[in-house]
Amino acid sequence: MEMVGNRSFTLTTGNDKRSRLRRLKNDAPKGSVLAPLLFNIYISDLPTTVSRKYAYADDLAIMHAGGDWQAVEGVLSKDMATVGEYVETWKIKLSTTKAVSAAFHLKQQGAIRGLTSTTTTKSCPSVPKPNTSE
Repeated sequence: MEMVGNRSFTLTTGNDKRSRLRRLKNDAPKGSVLAPLLFNIYISDLPTTVSRKYAYADDLAIMHAGGDWQAVEGVLSKDMATVGEYVETWKIKLSTTKAVSAAFHLKQQGAIRGLTSTTTTKSCPSVPKPNTSE
């Protein structure tokens, strides 16, 4: 189990100065072929949500469909809060700079509407709206 435990590192600068040895407390090596599998095992008990969850490696998407924007926003925000509590409990760091919300609609007018959802700590910005001028 040396791959996931008892790991350490040092940093070396361009002028050959080296930091003191630091121990890693958790995490699998980045780029490791086992890292996605280990992460999937680690999150295999994600809580139940109304929205569907899709995961790939360390990325997670939650999706919900409905005819009422406010209801969809409410469901997504509640589910984001549920997932947020889970990741907080298990010490998983959410990359809030990469978290976004996106709305897809069959009609052009609906596609330009922004979607608001929140994690336990911040609001997820909507992705840029499509250009509707033709």
